[in-house]
Amino acid sequence: MSDLVARTGRHQQRYEEGYRLIAGCIPFRFRYGEQNGDNTSEKIVEVLMINSTSGPGLLFPKVRIVLLDFKQYAMGGWENDETVKEAAVREAIEEAGVRGNLVHFLGYYPFKSKTLQDEFSPEGLCRAAMFALFVKEELDCWPEQCRRKRSWLTIPEAIECCRHPWMRKALEEGFLKWHEDGMVSTINNDDD
Repeated sequence: MSDLVARTGRHQQRYEEGYRLIAGCIPFRFRYGEQNGDNTSEKIVEVLMINSTSGPGLLFPKVRIVLLDFKQYAMGGWENDETVKEAAVREAIEEAGVRGNLVHFLGYYPFKSKTLQDEFSPEGLCRAAMFALFVKEELDCWPEQCRRKRSWLTIPEAIECCRHPWMRKALEEGFLKWHEDGMVSTINNDDD
């Protein structure tokens, strides 16, 4: 059993110009492939995805919907008592059971959700702030471990398995471009 507890409810959710603000991340690690003839190994980037609890396909740690007492609650939003970076790190811990450092802001990715419609965003408009998170620790216990399965995938595998088009876009246009540009860290984690 995990000592960590996932947040619930919407009373602290942030909204801006009709968009619900979401925080999320693409957790990643390095794996070394087979040794080459010169005794060096290829460095392979793997990203961590989690199963969706509402259908097929895989997701990055972000929003999810649960039913409690027949009312719908959403988690994954960037809440009033935390920074966007803190929210992204929290989601990685709660949903995927990983801790690490945010190393790059990948961008904002708008999407429309039928399940996240409410009085503040009647059309279900959301804007996700996505980050790259370098994983330093995989937790044995985390809040959603009974509902979530972790999968480490290569970038091409993740693109193929990604459930939502906006997450695929964050992976292809945000993470993959950053990867091709040398994966330079742009976030100072000492500021948090």
